[in-house]
Amino acid sequence: MRAAFVRMAEARAARRRERIAAALAEEGVVAVVEGEAVRASGRGLAGRWWRDLALREAGQGRGR
Repeated sequence: MRAAFVRMAEARAARRRERIAAALAEEGVVAVVEGEAVRASGRGLAGRWWRDLALREAGQGRGR
C-alpha cells in the first residue's frame, strides 16, 4: 500500500513539473525538467521573474 502511494505521489510531482515547464515555455522562457528540478534560463530572466506575475505563477494553477 505504501509503495503504491509513493509511486502515485512521484507521478503527480512529475506531471506538475512538466506543466510548469510547459507554462514557462508559453511565456517564452527556456525550461527543461532535470530530475526533480525545473531549470529555466534566458536573458534577463531574474528581472522579468519579479516584474511579471504571469511568469511567477506559470504552472502553479493560478492565473489561467
